[in-house]
Amino acid sequence: MAHEAHDVAIPEEAKALIQEAKPVDVPRRVLVENNRDYNWITEKVCGIVEAKTPLWWWICFCTAGMVATFTLFGLVYLVSTGVGVWGLANPVNWGWAIVNFVFWIGIGHAGTLISAILCLLKQRWRTSINRTAEAMTIFAVCCAGIFPLFHVGRVWFAWWLFPVPNANAIWPNFRSPLEWDVFAVSTYFTVSALFWYMGMIPDLGLLRDRAKTLWRKYFYGVLAMGWRNSAKHWKNYEMAYLVLAGLSTPLVLSVHTIVSFDFAASILPGWHTTIFPPYFVAGAIFSGFGMVLTLMLPLRSVFKLHDLITQYHIDAMCKITLATGSMVGYAYAMEFFIAWYGANSFEAFAFVNRAGGQYFWAYWIMIACNVISPQLFWFKWVRENTTLVWVISIFVNVGMWFERFVITVTSLANDFLPSSWGYYSPTIVDIYTYVGTFGLFSVLFLLFLRFLPLIAIAEIKALACPQADPHNVDHPLNQKKSK
Repeated sequence: MAHEAHDVAIPEEAKALIQEAKPVDVPRRVLVENNRDYNWITEKVCGIVEAKTPLWWWICFCTAGMVATFTLFGLVYLVSTGVGVWGLANPVNWGWAIVNFVFWIGIGHAGTLISAILCLLKQRWRTSINRTAEAMTIFAVCCAGIFPLFHVGRVWFAWWLFPVPNANAIWPNFRSPLEWDVFAVSTYFTVSALFWYMGMIPDLGLLRDRAKTLWRKYFYGVLAMGWRNSAKHWKNYEMAYLVLAGLSTPLVLSVHTIVSFDFAASILPGWHTTIFPPYFVAGAIFSGFGMVLTLMLPLRSVFKLHDLITQYHIDAMCKITLATGSMVGYAYAMEFFIAWYGANSFEAFAFVNRAGGQYFWAYWIMIACNVISPQLFWFKWVRENTTLVWVISIFVNVGMWFERFVITVTSLANDFLPSSWGYYSPTIVDIYTYVGTFGLFSVLFLLFLRFLPLIAIAEIKALACPQADPHNVDHPLNQKKSK
């Protein structure tokens, strides 16, 4: 009887308004197709880790390992000879090292974006791709860190960049953009790694419980940190995951903003612009999603994960790529507009020179890949053709590398004084060192595929079965029960 006292009578006018409005029930998207149950999800994802290592994995791993040695040899030669083996020379003192650093940092952006921001926004479609994207982030940041570390020349003194008390009273110069990168990238890497590991703990506990050999039990047992699936463990896990998502979200915006300050804080034409922070962040998300598509589409096909990585997931990633690609195109146009509107002749020359100067080929490759190719995602038939989506994602990655090349090199090659102009070309050491980082990235990623679950099993189970959401009346099993 008590609850009846709190019942509020709805006025007839309000009922009439509700009847007139007729709110539409938006159907929920099916994120796990074909009514797959808990057991199928467990067997499918754990089976990838537990099955015998396939031949293709060994072939890819050996090839990637061989390519990774290019970076090793390049760095050994650099340290033993000097930074002069790179193509850096006056006036282009920032070359491939900075281009590659910004490229890899941008690639690492999408993982934390998918995990943290989409988690806070309760976007449930992220669960099929977040684990792989987070792994991609960690490995990309590892590749990025190589370039500024060795760019300092005497790498054995790199620890001077940290504020460590020492007998020589040498302290970091906090006005140096290089110092900003140290703190931004190291903080981003640390929080991203913690976030990635924290999300895997329930799945590591599952792999430990299923392990049939002693070394697997110890390996996954140590990594699972005593996970027992108790209510207390789940409560602590969810709180820690939420806190790390909250910490990671501002880092997504801050790390590439700080990287953009490396350029924007200077007075060089083409760099000294306030649009760089949002432009760099949009570009990083754009390139990150391009790389996620490049990696996820082959994995989906090889491991037959079509029920977990559905067309809806691909469609959503294509739309984000389209949106961020359009933002990047808008930023390119605004740079030209501001160069004209600012009435600065040096600034105007810098942008006209980019489009029609000695590096015009790089500029137009950038435009074709970053601005034109993503516009194909407006068409549904393109988004539904996975081969075409994969090809466009490759174009996005190529275009974003050329964007960093155009920004870095064109401004330095043709600055204020025509007497000091020059043409920059990379050396074979530059090329070897860069190509080798793809091998390093691939080695780390293949090890991840072999030993860790590439899909968040615990999270995706919450979306798959009606038991996890008894109020989900749209689920086919719930509909069958109600009949």
